[in-house]
Amino acid sequence: MWHLYIIRCADNSLYTGITKDVSRRIGEHNLKTGCNYTRARTPVELVYQESHPTRSSALKREIRIKQWPRAKKLDLIDG
Repeated sequence: MWHLYIIRCADNSLYTGITKDVSRRIGEHNLKTGCNYTRARTPVELVYQESHPTRSSALKREIRIKQWPRAKKLDLIDG
């Protein structure tokens, strides 16, 4: 199972990614080993996640969400 996740960074920006293990990945972001974008924006907190059966479906959803404006991402997070 793959997971799409959105985290809120310390500067209030949003980062979207995919992983097989959300808790491990959030830990990596907070240890500044996750990715270049979040290294300067720690700590981060998980604000949204959804499960996908395949890497392909999670990646397609990630690409779609990354194209959205911030307001639409916040609507998704708020449910």
